[in-house]
Amino acid sequence: MTDHATFLQGINYWPIHKAMYWWKNFNPNEVDHDFRLLQEHGFGLVRIFLTWEDFQPRPDRISDTALQHLTEVMDIAAVHGLQVMPTFFCGHMSGVNWMPAWMLANHTESQPFDVYAGGVIYSDRALRDCYSDEEVIQAQAFQITSVCDHIHAHEALYGYDLGNENSNFTIPPDRDHACRWLDIMTSAIRQHSPGKSVTIGMHSEDLEQNRQMWPQDAARYCDYLCMHGYPSYLAWVKDPFDAHTLPFLATVTEWLGGKPVLLQEFGAPTCRSSREREEASILSLYPLFDEEPVRNFYFQAIELLQQEHCLGALAWCFADYHPHLWDRPPLDRRVHERYFGLFRSDHSAKPAIEAFHARRPYIPAQTTIELRHPWLKDFDRDNYYTDPIGHLSAMYDRYRLHKGLKPQLFKK
Repeated sequence: MTDHATFLQGINYWPIHKAMYWWKNFNPNEVDHDFRLLQEHGFGLVRIFLTWEDFQPRPDRISDTALQHLTEVMDIAAVHGLQVMPTFFCGHMSGVNWMPAWMLANHTESQPFDVYAGGVIYSDRALRDCYSDEEVIQAQAFQITSVCDHIHAHEALYGYDLGNENSNFTIPPDRDHACRWLDIMTSAIRQHSPGKSVTIGMHSEDLEQNRQMWPQDAARYCDYLCMHGYPSYLAWVKDPFDAHTLPFLATVTEWLGGKPVLLQEFGAPTCRSSREREEASILSLYPLFDEEPVRNFYFQAIELLQQEHCLGALAWCFADYHPHLWDRPPLDRRVHERYFGLFRSDHSAKPAIEAFHARRPYIPAQTTIELRHPWLKDFDRDNYYTDPIGHLSAMYDRYRLHKGLKPQLFKK
């Protein structure tokens, strides 16, 4: 799973000039330049995303071109001493659900996120269910076996991720369907890529709501758990730079699942221009921040995550996107998504990247999480999802008291 002597320091990657259109316009020279920068700044792990329509244009077909490009990415990573975590079934990304056309259902329904398929944006098109539609399940298993057969022996392969915030595009009908899906997918990986770790990219909404894929269930099939956290997105957090929310989310995830946790995504969008920050505040629900407080947030977050015995931390994300992409989804409507990078769109480094320069040891926990956090005895894993957001808010108050922090003033 990981070198237990090392706290994983990684990053989520899309290229500056391509964003989610990367695989359609692949350029190995661009990847080589970017990965060289990551090596120079102390990163060890790169999480990448296999956009579903690019890798699997039909349920029974995997793109040979996409597989070739994936191999090139792995080769470049090896040259620069990086490891790669491919993410299957992508899927949800930056506020849009990117789908192959064959995943569109033949009816409409209200959707929290737009669907992008075949170059078209759909605002109300339903998706086929990943967990009960047998053709879709077989197609997903086919993607896994094809990719694993292609890269399983590559020296740059770290392990696999079963998806990015999967519950943002389809939610299992119930826990039994979720467990069956996890069993099928993890079994395919272990058969075709033995010895490599597998996880799934869960996010804070999976703790705030009952989305039928519980950490308890994911832990039965995955080697370790993941959590994504952004304080500025959390309605129960007042301070957008409250770094304590990140180890807290990891603590709750570990408590529920009983396995170690990687903080797989965290970050904040930054911009040096006060004018652009003002414009973004008008156009977007989410603010842009000055670079210096985000630098401090990154330093504090990584130190706290290490102290809480997390496996590591992966920044969101590599770089700001070039303005020529701003009129395309998702950047046309989600202004803040343009600016999450640790590098600017001219490849210059932001101050926050300094947080990744130091090498940190992984500190394995010597006691159970209940001994480390005795306040957890007042909560019941089995009853957590009867009122997840209520429990989560109450638990954060207790966590802060345990850490000697001031009481949290919850947003209304």
